Amino acid sequence: MKIGVYFCNCGSNIAEKISSAAVAEAASFFPDSPYVTIVDFICSEEGKLQFEDSLKAEQPDRVVVAACSPRDHEATFRSCLTNAGMNPYLMQVVNIREQIAWVTEHPGVATEKAIAAIRGAVCRVRLQQPLEKKQLEVCPDALVIGAGPAGMKAALSLAEAGRSVVLVERTPFIGGLPVRFEDLFPAMECAPCMLEPLMGDLLHGEHPGKIELMTMAELVEVTGFYGNFIAKIRRKPRHVSLHECIGCGECVEACPATTMNEFNSSASGRKAIDFAFTGVLPNAPFLMEEVCVRAQGVECRACKDACPMGEDVVDLDEESTVVERTIGSIILATGAGLYDASRVAGLGMGVLPDVYDAMQFERMLSSTGPTGGEIVTAAGAVPSSVAIIHCVGSLDEDHNPYCSGICCRYAFKFNHLVTAKLPGASITHYHRELVVPGKEAHMLLRHAAGNSSTTLKRYAAISDLAVTRDDSGTLHVCSRGEVTPVDMVVLCPAVIPAEGTDRLSALLDVSCDSFGFFRELHGRTDAAQSTLKGIYLAGACQEPMDIRSAMLEGMATAGHTLAGLQPGRTIEIEPIAAEVDENGCAGCRLCLSVCPYHAISFNSEQNISHVNAVLCHGCGTCVTACPAGAITGHGFTNEQIMAEIEGVLQ
Repeated sequence: MKIGVYFCNCGSNIAEKISSAAVAEAASFFPDSPYVTIVDFICSEEGKLQFEDSLKAEQPDRVVVAACSPRDHEATFRSCLTNAGMNPYLMQVVNIREQIAWVTEHPGVATEKAIAAIRGAVCRVRLQQPLEKKQLEVCPDALVIGAGPAGMKAALSLAEAGRSVVLVERTPFIGGLPVRFEDLFPAMECAPCMLEPLMGDLLHGEHPGKIELMTMAELVEVTGFYGNFIAKIRRKPRHVSLHECIGCGECVEACPATTMNEFNSSASGRKAIDFAFTGVLPNAPFLMEEVCVRAQGVECRACKDACPMGEDVVDLDEESTVVERTIGSIILATGAGLYDASRVAGLGMGVLPDVYDAMQFERMLSSTGPTGGEIVTAAGAVPSSVAIIHCVGSLDEDHNPYCSGICCRYAFKFNHLVTAKLPGASITHYHRELVVPGKEAHMLLRHAAGNSSTTLKRYAAISDLAVTRDDSGTLHVCSRGEVTPVDMVVLCPAVIPAEGTDRLSALLDVSCDSFGFFRELHGRTDAAQSTLKGIYLAGACQEPMDIRSAMLEGMATAGHTLAGLQPGRTIEIEPIAAEVDENGCAGCRLCLSVCPYHAISFNSEQNISHVNAVLCHGCGTCVTACPAGAITGHGFTNEQIMAEIEGVLQ
């Protein structure tokens, strides 16, 4: 067998530590006595031409390239083999730069290590077999998870380009958190009014036929890979037809069961069948099964009988269903949530009346909220003084060490709104830092700082603050011995990953960072891509951000999808995959339980496992787990690996 070893000097990166002459001399004693060719920069245009010309002239049966990391240029070298008329999988790359030259101080030792590594590669490559890539057509459609600003923008952008989109939202409404706000920083725009055109286009615009909206739904299973994902989605029963309901609310009036409304921060009640909040889109109520009197065994048809649109609009017997969709890419736009301020000791959250977190205060400020937009205490009085505490759970090693970025801006938005609604009220800001980036946000800060009724007080640590209540019901904010009486306290908690982020991370095999947000492929250069090809990140699911940034991220993910998945385009499937020896399979099914890509199925009639090469990523988990040794990993067989180890140890 003729084997060629191509040694790259990589300038001085390799040559100053590893002697190519010593490698060439030692190679004469390797199995099959391979020839050695020295190239200065094999990855350069000149070096690649030299490599290809040598391959055509020598016509080796196998090739070893001793150069840099395979992660850098293995694809480059395989392309050279293809251009020279060779099967690209009859090559083995040895990383003598990063793993030897860069980490070994003594040149003599580095050379000996390189000789051993190249000898191991020669022993291995003798056993490698030609493999062929497969061509597979891609699905250009997309799945978007989350119908907040980022998700809606991504879905509409894709639909406008003619792509079909499945938009999955776990709540009964679209718009995310902002539609529950009254005003948005920095320009104090009406949030529902600003998002209304976007939501209207999504529901009734020119491209709604391209968008399949699933509310009260969640992703439960994904198989496949970039270009060919198969997603299973569980749709919870809404019990109200979105297509036939006219939003009249007659069913709500008739319903006898009540509970607290979580979408109104539990500051008001709702019926078992009710709208999430006033002005919600889609404009249809939904039934909470656990609240309905039917859950207690009581027969009730009040909502169904009250509906003026007929028997089919309210379906009391509707059940959860699981639907399957084939898509090419997945966009995660699950948004973010707020840190539980009650976990920060001493601030009175959940213990003292008139202590609210930011979301509760947003709903109080909203004209569709529990107080109709009026700022009132729990006793119904108009407060004359309000304390706003920044960085609750942010910039704190005991809670969240990062700055959430948007809290100061919405805190000064609160300042503006309180001043407008209660002109005589005094406002005290307790802040650790002041963060107001952007060309417009400073206006709210200047408005607050220039207001005689507003005071800014800086604290060093949240433990320096304490909120107490005296016998008269007055709240007191204590800061390093200074006590300020107030009628209301508003806490600005840290922005944290949305509920269910960890579940989606495990389901999709997309990693999260140390803070629990989805991890980007690269925080600066590839922030819209996740660590798994074909799964993209849009909006606050990757870090705290405002609506503007979230929508830009939504556009970025749409751009990635449109560029990478085009109708009629094919992608190549790597042939490095696992294969089951049917004669050796014992039918234990252990491989099914360890495969992270759900690429293995089991034939009960034949009592054997089968690997779907299209879904397999060649990770080798099933190979190592198989107790019968009946699974082979192409490109990484046991014989090849053992031969390489023995060659290194000779």
